[in-house]
Amino acid sequence: MKCVICKTGELSPGLATVTLQRGGTTVVIKGVPADICDTCGEYYLSDEISGRVMAQAEEAVKHNVEIEIVPFAA
Repeated sequence: MKCVICKTGELSPGLATVTLQRGGTTVVIKGVPADICDTCGEYYLSDEISGRVMAQAEEAVKHNVEIEIVPFAA
């Protein structure tokens, strides 16, 4: 599948680092399964993985964390 951002790269499975911000909270989640563009590095998450990433980020927001760096909860 072609990358919709750069239009030239091919997507292949890999692990991405996802950074999310809301208000004063920044969450960095490492090792997230994704399809990654071999040209520009843009990553794409499945609906299931996206939901799990958002759930992890919501926990940090609930606890008023300013910055959190965590591994992906498989």
